[in-house]
Amino acid sequence: MSSGPTVVDLYCGAGGFGLGAELAGFHSLAAIDIDETLQSAYRLNFPNTHAIQADVGQLTQSAWRFLLKDRRPDGVIGGPPCQGFSRIGKRDNEDPRNTLISKFFEQVGYLDPKFFIMENVEGLLDERTVDILYSSLEPIARRYTVLDPMIIKASDYGAPTTRTRVVVVGYRPDELDTLTIGDFAPPKSCRKVKAGQAIEDLSSPIAISPYQQQFVWGGYRSDKSFRLSQYAKRMRRSPKKGLGWATALKQLANGLVSGFSDTSHSEAVAQRFQATSPGTTEKVSRYPKLHPLEFCPTLRAGTGSDKGSFQAMRPIHYRAPRVITVREAARLQGFPDWFVFHPAKWHSFRMIGNSVSPIVSQKILKVINQKFSLKKAA
Repeated sequence: MSSGPTVVDLYCGAGGFGLGAELAGFHSLAAIDIDETLQSAYRLNFPNTHAIQADVGQLTQSAWRFLLKDRRPDGVIGGPPCQGFSRIGKRDNEDPRNTLISKFFEQVGYLDPKFFIMENVEGLLDERTVDILYSSLEPIARRYTVLDPMIIKASDYGAPTTRTRVVVVGYRPDELDTLTIGDFAPPKSCRKVKAGQAIEDLSSPIAISPYQQQFVWGGYRSDKSFRLSQYAKRMRRSPKKGLGWATALKQLANGLVSGFSDTSHSEAVAQRFQATSPGTTEKVSRYPKLHPLEFCPTLRAGTGSDKGSFQAMRPIHYRAPRVITVREAARLQGFPDWFVFHPAKWHSFRMIGNSVSPIVSQKILKVINQKFSLKKAA
């Protein structure tokens, strides 16, 4: 059992938030999500975390006592599903997913952690929806100092994407050293990473039958026509002990990585993709084309089977006339190469699009971990 600080990961999905926590020195005791498919990646990548398929809103204090064996987590993290608040969606105030914000804070009340971090879309702060956030916070407001919501752009923290989200942090002032919004400002020394630096070293996708659902293992380019970036070197590293799927770690040791299945395009589509200038949008598909010297736009998740199984648009590669692969999307979101998703591309892109960038969550949780050290030293 880990002797360091711990978290519980609510609405955990594939584990982007949880990975950032682990990299910042925390251990995820339990990870909860109702979607078994999304959570399947969590089980593979976090073998020492109790991954539980459950409806977060249905968990009770007695359930937590059983699941955690009366252990109190130091923190609660999570990104409740946000489609009801998204500015590109229908913005339905009656969307049942809007209630998941209050369910998150209800669980914070049950678990009584020293801190919590909630992530959501910018639309949560719009005039018509912001009251949902503040009313959800009311039951725990007396126990916690809650910082004003922060708008965080992933590219400012070292991720190759402009993905922008709202982050809400609260902490117990009697148990954690003082936190301010300034503590979470982007590091001045943060190196900005562009799309080309993130994916240029990855080899071309591998053709398989569209009916096959399997992990497709590819590798790295061996030619010398590019310079391997520091970001790519970082993504290639093996994880710390206790993280990773044994199969993926063995493959990585042999220079192989998952997520390389191709997407078949007609000749006409490929020609349109080729004719589109990097950094612009292809006129027919409306797919954005990456520019190697710019950030990747926000990757979208698409929908689950309950909402029609719609595939989100994928950016076009800046060099090849095709959409990006799962591994390229993972790199652009900030996931390391040992991290696996799902044999089906559709599910993998949904996992990545729904996730918190591990690079961002690591930076945020590292700040909080440092406050633990200061409190102990006081």
